[in-house]
Amino acid sequence: MWAMSAVGHRRLGAAGSLAVAVGGWFSGKLPAHDPWGLWTDHGSVTKAAAAVLAYLGLTALVVAWWQYGRTASTVRDTLVTLAWWTAPFLLAPPLYSADVYSYIAQGAMVVEGHDVYTVGPSALDPGGIGGDAAASVGNHWRDTPAPYGPLFLLLSAAVAWTTGGTVVPAVLAMRLIALASLILIVWALRRLAREHGHSESRALWLGALNPLLLMHVIGGLHNDGLMIGLMLAGLVLALRGRWITGSALVGLAMMVKSPAAVALLFIGVLVHASATGPQPRRWAKGLLAPGLIACAVAGAATLIGGTGFGWLHTQGVAANIHTALSVPSDLGLGLGELLHLLAGTDPAPVKSAVQTLGLAAALVVIVLLARRAMRGSMTPAHALGLSLLVLVALSPMVQPWYLLWGMAVVAATAPYGRVSAILVVLSAALVYETHPMGATPPYGFALAGLAAVLGTLAIRRTPVVPPGVHLPAPRTPAAADPAPAPAPQSTP
Repeated sequence: MWAMSAVGHRRLGAAGSLAVAVGGWFSGKLPAHDPWGLWTDHGSVTKAAAAVLAYLGLTALVVAWWQYGRTASTVRDTLVTLAWWTAPFLLAPPLYSADVYSYIAQGAMVVEGHDVYTVGPSALDPGGIGGDAAASVGNHWRDTPAPYGPLFLLLSAAVAWTTGGTVVPAVLAMRLIALASLILIVWALRRLAREHGHSESRALWLGALNPLLLMHVIGGLHNDGLMIGLMLAGLVLALRGRWITGSALVGLAMMVKSPAAVALLFIGVLVHASATGPQPRRWAKGLLAPGLIACAVAGAATLIGGTGFGWLHTQGVAANIHTALSVPSDLGLGLGELLHLLAGTDPAPVKSAVQTLGLAAALVVIVLLARRAMRGSMTPAHALGLSLLVLVALSPMVQPWYLLWGMAVVAATAPYGRVSAILVVLSAALVYETHPMGATPPYGFALAGLAAVLGTLAIRRTPVVPPGVHLPAPRTPAAADPAPAPAPQSTP
């Protein structure tokens, strides 16, 4: 059977990607108005049929990805497969999210001189630059200030200015940024895997070929891809002893989305390990120097961008929107409603308190992981991956693609084990949570739950590891080693 070979899985996945893209052309997050007439609504019947096609294509892609993980493929073959699976999304409308319209509208606001950190896209003139994008923004975000850093707003402004805010070319320009982010992620994953003595193609399979990334970074155009790429690149440089440049890159990643700041703690661990002199000096250098460099980069980006330092005050705006994937928010909401029924108290402060406790717990775990990395019982890079996963699990707002933050690091820094197996199952399940048009219908959670159960049963019977492939235990790379010896290429 052709689908049992690596080439067959590649073709099956490409067919699935094409079905998702074609289905998304009619059921994706179409703009409210497209002056070009390419992405327009064709009626509820066509939209429903297209959504079914997209879900079927998504299932084919997930199955192909899962089975491809059991083949012994070279890095070149995996990159060719990634190209095949990515290509169908390049000209598709936004899939699984309307966030890209917010990006374009916020870029237009910068061009027109609006303060993006105090007002939302609704401030734009409906007939002016970015007006069509603003009209397409989700209801929750039309009056919400931008939670993104100045670097990303500069890129969005460049897109808005270059395209005049016209929806189709602006979306396609944003997709070029997403594609560049994917290329940067691929570059960093290969080098991180090499630094840790792991299979490059295996890292690419979990960290780049992953349907969750293809759906939400290339299809949905989320700027998380750019944050991840810059953060990983900074980590690679830090592992090779170039921690100053690495910290600067992490500073740029923070100027896209703030969670990248966690990487500075673990670059600090590397700096401390390589520093010489008295212990207080080593501690000061490790704890302060990477952060100071990143802050200098952030300050420079803010001044160059001219958007002001309002981003310091808008990092928590996303927490105002309840997402069912956030455990602290669910627990806080449930406890608040219970106390409201029993004692008539306001549930909002209770929910906020539980969310704060969740973030505090995440901080404690991250510090413990940094301590383990400092003692040498875990590599700093792997500890960073686990820290980002913990941060997502305990955050007040969680979206499916947030899983990519830590998964990209873990994919290249750890051998296949329990954490990898959990990430594989979650990746295969969370792609179903969101409808192509960006909504999260109840049946999306049901499909995700079913996929998680089936994935767990399948992975317990047959782990997603190619036969005969030995994945070695991670080594602790020398922080200041400028030219680590590359591990032999192995199969995924």
